Amino acid sequence: MYDVIVIGAGLGGLACAVRLQTAGLQVCIVERSQMPGGRAGVLEHDGFRFDTGPTLITAPSLLRELWACANRALEDDLTLVRLEPYYRIVFADGRWFDYWGDSERDEAEIARFSERDVQGYRDFLAATREIYQRAFRELAGQPFEQLRDFVKIVPRLLQLRAHESVYRFVSRYFTHPSLRMVFSFHPLFIGGNPLRASAIYSMIPYLERQEGVYFAVGGMGRVVEALERLFGALGGEIRYGALVERLVLSGEGVCGVHLAGGEELRAHAVVSNADVATTYLRLLPAAAGARLWRWRLRQAYYSMSCYLLYLAAPSRHPLLRHHTIFMPVDYEAHLHELFDGDGTLAELAFYLHAPARTDPSFAPPGADSLYSLTPVPHLGHGDRWSPEETERFRERVVTTLCHLHGLEGIDTAHVIAEKTPRDFLEQHGAQLGAAFSLEPVLAQSAYFRPHNRGAVPGLYLVGAGTHPGAGIPGVLLSARITSRLVLDDISRSRRTVELSVGHLPIEVTQRKGERWLAQR
Repeated sequence: MYDVIVIGAGLGGLACAVRLQTAGLQVCIVERSQMPGGRAGVLEHDGFRFDTGPTLITAPSLLRELWACANRALEDDLTLVRLEPYYRIVFADGRWFDYWGDSERDEAEIARFSERDVQGYRDFLAATREIYQRAFRELAGQPFEQLRDFVKIVPRLLQLRAHESVYRFVSRYFTHPSLRMVFSFHPLFIGGNPLRASAIYSMIPYLERQEGVYFAVGGMGRVVEALERLFGALGGEIRYGALVERLVLSGEGVCGVHLAGGEELRAHAVVSNADVATTYLRLLPAAAGARLWRWRLRQAYYSMSCYLLYLAAPSRHPLLRHHTIFMPVDYEAHLHELFDGDGTLAELAFYLHAPARTDPSFAPPGADSLYSLTPVPHLGHGDRWSPEETERFRERVVTTLCHLHGLEGIDTAHVIAEKTPRDFLEQHGAQLGAAFSLEPVLAQSAYFRPHNRGAVPGLYLVGAGTHPGAGIPGVLLSARITSRLVLDDISRSRRTVELSVGHLPIEVTQRKGERWLAQR
């Protein structure tokens, strides 16, 4: 009998498990694969190394806080490097914008496109500062389990224009179309459509300005390894190759997990870091109820997916920075196709990660380990990922990068691996192959997002699909919220008294109505 079982050793599962273990609970993580990290994986091939999922760190204070819970300093285990610039955004006309997160340099970049938008940028920062203080500092770390809690903040959200889209909000301050792209694309990092994601997410540039954009030396794989070591040093247990087939129910709710092969593990609480739709629609037995959330998750809007390509490039192209984003010609039309189209894309947009510029260990001298991410529709818009269709799309991506964007020398022969929406579905259990779980629209945020405390007693959720949402900051905040709820519930359900039976001290504990004697 464990205190808590955590399903999945992704970043959210590991962070939540560390917090619970430091609080004195005995935690076991069950992970279906043979290594931790979930989507934050690592690929190595002939001297090339790739992060296969998340690549950048914002809000590093959340990682420092997590390490502090275990009375350790983050810098003892990881080296973070602040990137300069944060990103290079390349437009279809060949111009680019280097985004520094620094007023002087960013204003100089803005002036190259539109002098009058410099003042708009200053006004934008003032407006997003208020959103950051209210939405991120005060609200993102709070659970929204009661509608009345959400209703209380609605007037304030309306004042912050949360009902507007990010793109509309940004357009209030910038007139140049390229600058509107620069300051509105951030929701795509968490699976959101800038044309309908709440203006609350327009505070991301301000968050980056406050804390910076960082790269962990060695990559995100080093972050995962450090979390795994930290959890182990605290006495936590991880069981790899342990596929959860279903949650186990008692009369009062979830009490454990049933593994492939027949083994059952019991616990007083189960935290699922699996995809939220997978948890409710596949792992939770129908007898458990939760009909409302099952219905809502079947009807929900899901994020776009991604096509990922890992390239062992023979040389380093001078156009690229550590993070480079290639924008489409028609930004708005592309977003409509991506989120609401029939599954086809007239244009392609790209995010390229070239970490060897910051950490030379990622590639042989003079070469580049390129991670190319192309946003694509999820499988609900049509499954176009047969082997033949995937091959055609791979060739389209490489041809576009080479001939349209000028990355000469890149060829399909340099492809080490790839990941399609079907891989997100089959490898990670992602509903519809959506790379970021639920789309972050206002009607799927806060109270309207799956709650951190599950709909069935004993079940809790952590990760991108629950409050506050996707992205590393969102996932780490969800771990803080969920661990606090678990601890609160266990402390309320535990009543301990000490008895003396002869000379033998006995501890009598009551949890969720169940009594047992434990020799101490």
